[in-house]
Amino acid sequence: MNKQAFYQSLVEQGKCLIEDESNIIANMANLSALLFMSLDDINWAGFYLVDGPDELVLGPFQGNPACIRIPIGKGVCGTAALLKQTQLVDDVHAFTGHIACDAASNSEIVVPIIKNGKIFAVLDIDSPKLARFDEQDKAGLEALINQFEIQL
Repeated sequence: MNKQAFYQSLVEQGKCLIEDESNIIANMANLSALLFMSLDDINWAGFYLVDGPDELVLGPFQGNPACIRIPIGKGVCGTAALLKQTQLVDDVHAFTGHIACDAASNSEIVVPIIKNGKIFAVLDIDSPKLARFDEQDKAGLEALINQFEIQL
C-alpha cells in the first residue's frame, strides 16, 4: 500500500473511532493509540492541550513518559502552537530550543489543532529515525486532524 492510500485508510479509521463520541479526551486517547499502532518507526504519539494563555499540558498519548508542560513558543510543540503551523523536523537536535523529553527521539512532526480560530492543542509524533516524516505524512496527519477538529 502506498503512503497516500495508507493515510486515506488511517483517516477513515480515525473518523470511525471518533464520529459518534463527543468526549474530547476519549477521542484523543483512541487517536493516539491508532497512530502508535499504525505508524512504523515512531516512539511517541499523543497530544498536548492548551492550558492557560501560554502553556501546553500533556494529554492522552502512547509511548514513554513525557514532559508534562511546554511553554507556547518553546520546542517543536510550542512553536507549532504559537505559529498555528505544522512543524516537520528532520533532526530535532538541530531545532533551536528543542525540548528533549525522550533522548531516543531524532525527528518529529507536530500538527496544530484549531478550535474557533484559536490553538486548542497539538498532535505530536516522535521517531528515533532521522527524517522519518515527509510531506505525505504531513498531509495525511493534517487530514486526520481535520476530522478531529470537526468534533470539537
